[in-house]
Amino acid sequence: MCDAGRALALALALSCAHTAASAAGGDPGAGPAPRAPEPAEPAPAAAADCAAALTARVQARYDRMRDLEARFVQRTASALAPSAEPMSGRVVLAKPGRMRWSYETPEPSEVVSDGRTLWIYDPAAREAQKFAVGEQFLSGAAFQFLLGSGRIADSFQVRADRCDAPRARLTLTPTADATYQALELEIDVASGEASATAVVDLFGNRTEVEFSELRYDRAPAASMFQFVPPQDVRVLEPEPAAH
Repeated sequence: MCDAGRALALALALSCAHTAASAAGGDPGAGPAPRAPEPAEPAPAAAADCAAALTARVQARYDRMRDLEARFVQRTASALAPSAEPMSGRVVLAKPGRMRWSYETPEPSEVVSDGRTLWIYDPAAREAQKFAVGEQFLSGAAFQFLLGSGRIADSFQVRADRCDAPRARLTLTPTADATYQALELEIDVASGEASATAVVDLFGNRTEVEFSELRYDRAPAASMFQFVPPQDVRVLEPEPAAH
């Protein structure tokens, strides 16, 4: 079932996904990927230096990128309930703020935005939800970064959880009120590319998105980010969340 929660998870994950490189392979049905044992935390000064250097490297990589296409696997680990079945499909992302997530399994659905309007289409229910980009559930620092107008260092407190090459891990905590706790990035130290992204919401639920078969700067057509509901589909326009 497509819903606003899925769009939120996607938008937050997407705020980092423009810098993503191929994630390590695995069985999409195996549930959330096991995390490696946590190394000893770096000394505060070393961690701060590492976080600043990696943030600059990730930002530079992101700034150079115009668009990407990839396959993805999305896994959600719930804090209170059994983990949801993994979802997979194809995604096309393009600055500023355009995206098309085409879910293939476990059931088809679409999340499409041209940067002004976001559609969530559930073919099985024959429903399409329509949101104005900028409503509360897609607002804030994460979405500004998605739109290409934000900078990581201005919107997040960045902590280096691991600095050892070849992979480092950053945790990005929003400095302003947000509808999530943190974003996480697994970073290739040499290139500044992120090999995995995750978002942790306010209830402790964790959504991971892994990418493969990435292709960059292919200039997708504008029509890729447009959605026209079929005639027999009911269009819902939920009220903006109260502040």
